[in-house]
Amino acid sequence: MARIGVDVGGTFTDLVLEVEGEKQGKHRVYVHKVPSTPWDQSEGVLGGILEICRIGGIYPSDVRLIVHGTTVATNITIEHNGAEVGMLTTRGFRDILHIGRHKRPENFSLQFDVPWQSRPLVKRRNRIAIGERVMPPHGEVAQPLDEDEVRAAAELFKARGIRSVIVCFLYSFLNDAHERRAKEIIQEVLPDAYVSCSSEVANVIREYERFSTTAMNAYVGPKTSLYLKNLEQKLVDAGIKAHLRIMQSNGGVSTVEKCSKEAVSILMSGLAGGVMGGRWAGALSEEKNVITVDIGGTSADFSTIPDGKVKIMNPRDTYVGAYPILAPMIDLATMGAGGGSIAYIDEGGAFRVGPRSAGADPGPACYGKGGTEPTVTDAQVVLGRLDPDHFLGGGIEIDAELAREAIRTKVAEPLGLTVEEAALGIIRILNSNMSLAIRANSVAKGYDPRKFALAPFGGAGPLNGVALAEAVSAREVIVPPAPGITAAIGLLVTDMQYEFMRSVPTLLKDVEQPALDKLNRVIDELTALCRERLDDDGVPADNQHFVRIAECRYHGQGFELRADIPEGRIDGERLAAVKASFQAQHKRDYGWAFDDVDVEIVTIRIIGIARTRPLAWPELEDAAGSSPDSALMYERPTIFDDRKSYATPRYDRKKLKAGHELSGPAIIVQHDSTTLVPPGYVAKVSAKGNIHINAQRA
Repeated sequence: MARIGVDVGGTFTDLVLEVEGEKQGKHRVYVHKVPSTPWDQSEGVLGGILEICRIGGIYPSDVRLIVHGTTVATNITIEHNGAEVGMLTTRGFRDILHIGRHKRPENFSLQFDVPWQSRPLVKRRNRIAIGERVMPPHGEVAQPLDEDEVRAAAELFKARGIRSVIVCFLYSFLNDAHERRAKEIIQEVLPDAYVSCSSEVANVIREYERFSTTAMNAYVGPKTSLYLKNLEQKLVDAGIKAHLRIMQSNGGVSTVEKCSKEAVSILMSGLAGGVMGGRWAGALSEEKNVITVDIGGTSADFSTIPDGKVKIMNPRDTYVGAYPILAPMIDLATMGAGGGSIAYIDEGGAFRVGPRSAGADPGPACYGKGGTEPTVTDAQVVLGRLDPDHFLGGGIEIDAELAREAIRTKVAEPLGLTVEEAALGIIRILNSNMSLAIRANSVAKGYDPRKFALAPFGGAGPLNGVALAEAVSAREVIVPPAPGITAAIGLLVTDMQYEFMRSVPTLLKDVEQPALDKLNRVIDELTALCRERLDDDGVPADNQHFVRIAECRYHGQGFELRADIPEGRIDGERLAAVKASFQAQHKRDYGWAFDDVDVEIVTIRIIGIARTRPLAWPELEDAAGSSPDSALMYERPTIFDDRKSYATPRYDRKKLKAGHELSGPAIIVQHDSTTLVPPGYVAKVSAKGNIHINAQRA
């Protein structure tokens, strides 16, 4: 049995292979990293899979499961190159996507841009109004669907060459019969079209957010579906018969078929794996409170995990590229800050770092591929923190003189600084920007970083871990065993998940039996849908678990918070527990709660989960009192944040054993990342392979 996790980043594609083989008689884990192929991610994915199979000494046909984290859907939203979308909607509501919520990104700017108007997901000429009307609160049909208008609209889309269509009727979350019938007609006229109904994508109240989510699904869906199915076919052609699963934004994995139909569910696929990997790394050291810091070549992602529980964003916060998306997403902050982030002087003379990135091609100046702008990686090389002859295990040759020249001409000379001062400035600006994002995801949401360990990973994370921990006052730093591959590892420790939701507005005060019956009926129906999906995937009944969530608000509030629903049939006692759960969450998020204000359930959400077997990481050999000198490689001068240069020893992480301690200054080198231990800090290796870094005690 072999399984692979493969995570595509902007610069590198990371892979982890777990083998429980009979050939060599023991459990083995291998990690690997290859350059990403932005023009077609599947090339890098397939090439990396074949390479790591060779490294692991197995045949590609031995692989039974591949879990993939991809940025395909994310990149479409960033680059604004999605499908031309056609839309059918209720007459009188054609401009919902244009009007939005009358919010402006910059209230006091005269040059503000409203993305949903300047770059609409559906152009106005492609939004066709249809005669139909379903009425609240029970979904009675007030005006039948005009099927002739639907057919005429489909013919118009066909003439315009539109092959991605959405159906968004006003009250379809109460009665979706009109949407389903309209979809049937469209598919008769356009049998090869990518068709999405709002009741299939986001079956909840709020027409603008529901329409926007469905429009985004159709905008990214065709290309995403093509990529996933193309990758699936390439794997088959290469003799790989493994089940392919895709990471979702909610921290679960699902099938190619499901993610192709609901592409909006994987907009944060590439980011979610890192959070799950960070939680796994914390668990290796029995640490439940973890702040994950995933710094790659292009971006940095941060998430706060309290008590081992991954947080999901509130619906009011789930935006992608300024478009509201009602799809569950892990609560994380992301920014353009990575090893490839470019340092420059802006038009006003300010010294900036990112969000522009050199990416994988041409990459940092030191790569020697034609890049001339200085990056964070170039700064680390100039400061002596990255050694040219051991970068990525010697897999990539870097030229320190090219790094110095780029920083000298673009930053140091314009600001009147030495090259070393400019390089330190690049790192400090980067860390300052990232620490603000960490605080926004922790302190601003009611979590005290002093109670959390900071887990830095990604290719560039461990270089910045201690500086970021100092900036946010984190308790300690935990560097995972394979930092550059942690996001890929996260893919193999993630459960399969299906989610279904439905809006059932219900006030909890003086609730009557018919309302309780309706809540129980909806819970049963959504649970049955989850069970059906899990059954289709061959998940045995004893591995099917269901999480029940009520999204609640105070009566009259704009958005909801999640509250747990206890097991069993909903009754007065369980509703009291739902209210208490909501009150506690409201107090955490906002600092207060009302005891005398009515609470309203807006949406019921059921999550069907199939538990996955956790990745077993090999334990290290015990040091038994031996010195870490056996892992010592050499010493080189290195400049730290105090501006001083130290003769700093380099240690080969592969040779470090459980219990070894290293006093800073020290640098720990491995193939996929480099860990910086500044003066005044001590790094200790745990049995599970984590490195714990703490300030030296006086």
